[in-house]
Amino acid sequence: MGFFEVFWHGEAIGDGSDLDEALTAYLAVQPEEGSWAAACADAQAQPCVRRYASFEAYLDNADELETIPVTAAMIEAALLRII
Repeated sequence: MGFFEVFWHGEAIGDGSDLDEALTAYLAVQPEEGSWAAACADAQAQPCVRRYASFEAYLDNADELETIPVTAAMIEAALLRII
């Protein structure tokens, strides 16, 4: 089972056992004004998710298997599923 760590402005803001769950961490940094498209367009935002082989691999400081760039559409779709 994989494990995902979520980043916004270079800081880890959450995690999850699957990609959809991990993407809901962006709720914590939801823009008060404007849209996710505008927020993600900020060059400093750099939204991404790091995928690890497992939670244990993450805890053991293993290298991530991949870094997944996150788009505004991905965030919006994940948040719609929980609202």
